[in-house]
Amino acid sequence: MVVHMGMVTQGIVLKKLRVPDVWYKPYQNHYIQHLCTSRPEKTCWEGSSREFMLKKLEIAIKGHQVDEAWKSYNNFKSIYGYPNQSLMSKLITEFSYSSDPNWLRRACSLILLTIRDKTGFIRPDLLSNLTLSLARAQMPALASKILRVMLEKENIPPLNIFELVILHMVKTEIGASLASNILAQIVECFGRLSVKHSTGAKIIKPNTMVFNLVLDACVRFGSSYKGQQLVEMMSQLQIIADAHTVIIIAQIHEMNGQRDELKKFKDHIVEAPVPLVRHYRQFYDSLLSLHFKFDDIDSVSGLIREMYNCHESRPIQGERREPQKPCFVPIGSDNLRTGLRLPILPDLLPKDPVLQVEGKQEFVMLKEGILVLTNKALSKLIIRYKRCRRIGELSKLLRSIQEELARVEENSLCSNVVDALIHLGWLETAHDILEDLESAGTPLGTSSYTSLLLAYHRRKMLREAEALLKQTRRAGLDITMPDELVVQNFHAGFDGKSTMNSVASVDKSDLAVSLIRELREEENMDSLVVNEFNSSIYFFMKAKMIEDALKTYRKMQEVKIKPTVSTFFNLVCGYSSMEMYRAITILWGDIKINIKKEKLVANRDLYEELLFNFLRGGYFGRVMEVIGHMEEHEMAIERQGLGKAIICSSYSRKQGLTSHRDNDNIFISLGGSGHRAQVESSSHLESAINESTPPAGAQLNSLSPPELAGNESSPLTEVGMIKLCDELEESVRCNGV
Repeated sequence: MVVHMGMVTQGIVLKKLRVPDVWYKPYQNHYIQHLCTSRPEKTCWEGSSREFMLKKLEIAIKGHQVDEAWKSYNNFKSIYGYPNQSLMSKLITEFSYSSDPNWLRRACSLILLTIRDKTGFIRPDLLSNLTLSLARAQMPALASKILRVMLEKENIPPLNIFELVILHMVKTEIGASLASNILAQIVECFGRLSVKHSTGAKIIKPNTMVFNLVLDACVRFGSSYKGQQLVEMMSQLQIIADAHTVIIIAQIHEMNGQRDELKKFKDHIVEAPVPLVRHYRQFYDSLLSLHFKFDDIDSVSGLIREMYNCHESRPIQGERREPQKPCFVPIGSDNLRTGLRLPILPDLLPKDPVLQVEGKQEFVMLKEGILVLTNKALSKLIIRYKRCRRIGELSKLLRSIQEELARVEENSLCSNVVDALIHLGWLETAHDILEDLESAGTPLGTSSYTSLLLAYHRRKMLREAEALLKQTRRAGLDITMPDELVVQNFHAGFDGKSTMNSVASVDKSDLAVSLIRELREEENMDSLVVNEFNSSIYFFMKAKMIEDALKTYRKMQEVKIKPTVSTFFNLVCGYSSMEMYRAITILWGDIKINIKKEKLVANRDLYEELLFNFLRGGYFGRVMEVIGHMEEHEMAIERQGLGKAIICSSYSRKQGLTSHRDNDNIFISLGGSGHRAQVESSSHLESAINESTPPAGAQLNSLSPPELAGNESSPLTEVGMIKLCDELEESVRCNGV
């Protein structure tokens, strides 16, 4: 019974417990909620929210809604950080394909931040596509920034994409400057990897098309000295130069006045087949221009003869069956064992229409498939021969040219020359040419003799007129005017208004106009001599014969020949090759004096060469001086490359500066370039630079004066470096790229 009652009681109790179970459940859940941790509910909420935000971002990307995608990305990143790699790649790709420059800038910033925070998160193909989009949008500064990021990873875009990037960058002067600097850095990186025998060297090695695009831009925008350095880099990498490259190099050597360097190509060019004669017109134009600049009339006449006879001596392209092998053209002296040699294939003319080399027709033009001289070239030729009093050689050359032109020109070249000389009043020279042509058995027509007779009459030169009449009789020419009448009219002061009206007068021909122009613009002897001096300095510096180069430079100063940009550029490059940076500081003083006296034209290539040499040598005061000069002449400064060079130059001389990473590190940023200099402490920085800097007054070379020994070699403290970076950022804010 007890048991029964217990069971009943227990049943009653249980029943009573079940009755309020319905209304007690909320309270019971609330109670359990407080007893349990909150983690299960947050985990559930977090998962659903994350998936929802990712789905929203993915839908915005698929719908090409860049504004919504950007908002969704920022919302997600503020809570959970970066999305997964796949979605991040789609977002960057969507921004990269946008035609809006603002979205391209955001894509660039997004990539740079992602690379900084998550190494290896961004695929190389995304960087390649963004670089191409930036280049197409004419945003070369950002494109070069992404290329440098790739280069730090020892990688560049595939060559087909890289060619397009360079093609778009070199359309503007700033883009061309950035492209040339990028190409130089690629060559430097290739050299480092080649020494390590790394397989990455083949990946980043540029091809001939890339060099051609940048070299052509250097010619178009006047950066011929930068182009000269790129040609040397081609020889270092053994990049084979094709027919386009040879033409561009010819223009670079012409702009720099390097005749000896261009003459080395001539023997290979004359062997090119006939179909390539049209292409190499610019080569003959450039070489002929240099011969005139050096006042070498013998080389001028020899080149003209070769040019007119090239169709007879050149092979036909179809005759060649053996595979072509590259020829090697030395850079500098032919006898230098350590000199560079550029491989060329002068017969290789790519059919790719991407590159169209635009040449000038200053001295040589193409007429019905034949290379002929322009009026400017003829004018210079006549003036130089007349100055040397070698009219007989001029007559022979004109006669040989006329024989070659007989099948393409109806008018006689010699007649045009004689008429132009008569118009200028050079009657004696015209008479001599008529006699030489008659002696050679190729006399001119009666019009030239009649024009000369009329000119003699106007100047009342009776004796010369009689001699000319006798000459016409010997030649069997029939002059309509009786010689007795001419003689009588000379004595009587005949005014030429009666019978002489029948005599043809000399009109002002195009050649006569060109002769008058060239006489006004004829170069003085100083400009001719300075080319010889510059060639000598270039040779000595390439051969590392510093003393001989300095003697030549001092000789220029003694004879009061004004140095040119080429003079100083060759000296700076020679010192740089031997790391004589202090000598460059002395040279910088001469450059400033010449610019101040307006004896030297400011040149961007020279400034950049000085800038980076001073950075390598640690002369930061000189760096700021050069930057100031560039600002005065409104020259753009590449802030990113310059900032990185300053940081590397000032801090990388002591490897221990960047070996530790902790909370006490000091970071110095430069002008938004994305590069940071890291030092452990101010005391370590100062001591390290003290150890790596030569003592004050140390003589690095024979050119170092005592007064310069104290300033530039003083240690650069942490505060001084920060101040220098701030000054640099402020100075290039307006003009910086």
